[in-house]
Amino acid sequence: MTERYDCHYCKESLFGKKYVLREENPYCVKCYESLYSNTCEECKKPIGCNSRDLSYKDRHWHEDCFKCFQCKRSLVDKPFSTKDEQLLCTECYSNEYSSKCHECKKTIMPGSRKMEHKGNSWHETCFTCQRCQQPIGTKSFIPKDNNNFCVPCYEKQFAMQCVHCKKPITTGGVTYRDQPWHKDCFLCTSCKQQLSGQRFTSRDDFAYCLNCFCNLYAKKCASCTTPISGLGGSKYISFEERQWHNDCFNCKKCSVSLVGRGFLTERDDILCPECGKDI
Repeated sequence: MTERYDCHYCKESLFGKKYVLREENPYCVKCYESLYSNTCEECKKPIGCNSRDLSYKDRHWHEDCFKCFQCKRSLVDKPFSTKDEQLLCTECYSNEYSSKCHECKKTIMPGSRKMEHKGNSWHETCFTCQRCQQPIGTKSFIPKDNNNFCVPCYEKQFAMQCVHCKKPITTGGVTYRDQPWHKDCFLCTSCKQQLSGQRFTSRDDFAYCLNCFCNLYAKKCASCTTPISGLGGSKYISFEERQWHNDCFNCKKCSVSLVGRGFLTERDDILCPECGKDI
């Protein structure tokens, strides 16, 4: 006697009928589709055993339902994108959502290389120097008046030249006597230290840091013998071709300050009236 071969679910005989095995159990087509078939996202009908089940991110479609939401063309075996859970062919997605090239105004296709700067996008071949028309790519560039320039072209066309080294100044310049300098070129005439960012003065059109200027040109205090810069509003006392710092203009004997007071002299010394009364 032949053993019966029945549907695992409805128990009807499968003799002479199509059936599907699932976990080694046989099911008639009707039961299998009822129990296990996926529902098509588009038509909401079951995807039967005789249909190709196309899936994407746990969603399923009949082969005939797997189409672009916009143009309705089949997406079977073609690249596609999604937006708000809608399937879109590459062309429709690009026209609707992809960036437009700032130069040629055409769509920048997904997957193609693009250049971006301050909210604008370019095809790689459209992102060129305004002067030499060569692609900038990943090289440094300088924007000016809504155009982009490679660094060599910008320097040739726009950059000021340093009065010292005669080379272009692209960043960090210093203006002195209406002339442009690189920061690295604007140095003290004497010690060659950089003057940018610190106080300095000049003599005969040459710039000096305060230390060098004082050591070279400032008058010396008759008391402490250190330079009197006279810069920045600092006060000093001058008498008979001699000078003193305000803090140094004191009586030789009692050290009282003589600023704004009468005083007497004895050879190279200055004395208050009290100490000088016995002279």
